[in-house]
Amino acid sequence: MDLLDLLGLLLLGAIPWLWLDSLKAREMAVAAAKSACNSERLLLLDDTVAIQRVGLARDDDGVSRLRRVYGFEYSDTGNDRTAGSIVMLGSRVLVINLNLPDALQ
Repeated sequence: MDLLDLLGLLLLGAIPWLWLDSLKAREMAVAAAKSACNSERLLLLDDTVAIQRVGLARDDDGVSRLRRVYGFEYSDTGNDRTAGSIVMLGSRVLVINLNLPDALQ
């Protein structure tokens, strides 16, 4: 087995890992968005989040992790849509941004 074959096998193993890790992070982002919306008495529309950006960033220990930014929409009445976002580093939620107007805070 030469180096090119070994790199090919590593790549084939990395793809399923990335897919499963992304599913886990997305589930955690959906749960965090639901919790944030519930605490502010808002409705999480479509009960889902959508990936906006993926990149690498370092955590507090200096370890490189995937940094994912998810977008979602919520409503206070059900008649409007407001965009929010969640930033995750690995499986940890860093920031939840609801873009709340001053009247709701």
